[in-house]
Amino acid sequence: MIGAGFGFRFLSAPCHSLLRITLRAPSEVDVVILTKNSEHLLAKCLASIYQNVPVKNLIIIDGYSTDTTLKILEQFNRKHHNIQIHQLNGSRAKARTEGIRKVTTDWFLFVDSDVVLCRDWFKKATADLAEGVGAVWGLNVDLLPNVKNGRVLKLQSMVARQCFKLRGGMHDTLILRKAVEGIVIPEALHAYEDAYLVQWIEEHGYRAVIGSGIYCLHCKPPENWNLKNGVEQAIVELRCGLLYSHIFEYMVFYPVFFLYWGLQLPLNGFRNGSSR
Repeated sequence: MIGAGFGFRFLSAPCHSLLRITLRAPSEVDVVILTKNSEHLLAKCLASIYQNVPVKNLIIIDGYSTDTTLKILEQFNRKHHNIQIHQLNGSRAKARTEGIRKVTTDWFLFVDSDVVLCRDWFKKATADLAEGVGAVWGLNVDLLPNVKNGRVLKLQSMVARQCFKLRGGMHDTLILRKAVEGIVIPEALHAYEDAYLVQWIEEHGYRAVIGSGIYCLHCKPPENWNLKNGVEQAIVELRCGLLYSHIFEYMVFYPVFFLYWGLQLPLNGFRNGSSR
């Protein structure tokens, strides 16, 4: 049972801390991707997955895309013959819960549709499998359209690591299916559903670890970098992160996030903000 207000309090949760998991790398894994009008980077994302992960099934939870997302998926399915497409309306929380239900392998991946995995992602990630590990997370490196300064990118990587410790992340994450068995993520969590997932894993006796040397490049579409989107995202973050999830420590990093958005506004925000 989960406490009121989605405060991530588990009143009765069976502990699996004594379970022993195999250290052998799985031969195949299911990969779950959430899509909705994801044409911007989807082809590159899928290519990086098939190049670096032994995919059994590619499970797509699609929010009724109206762009070329489904056509891109059809093209890849003609080559690989292992893509399942399931369409539903709802929040990311509902989509992630549905994706987990469709998984058949002992380990599976969540990969965002706007990331590109690093070379040998799976090989490197499985090196971190150990007794009690329920999830291995790859660092997400945000590619900022107008920023190429190495110090800013280094700061971003440091912030990303700290943020994962506070709220988790599902950009590129290898997960033990037993560690999330029976989970139903509260549908109100359109954001911070990743925090709920990581806390569920830890409350059930497993560890979520940061992988050694694995990362993904996170490339938001250009239209996301505008003033209107920045304000809308801030509202969602505040509502889901503070009101529902009670992750108050995360507020410390808000100035950094607003700096990222501010760096984009001169070229994108004022030009596009009022037109979208």
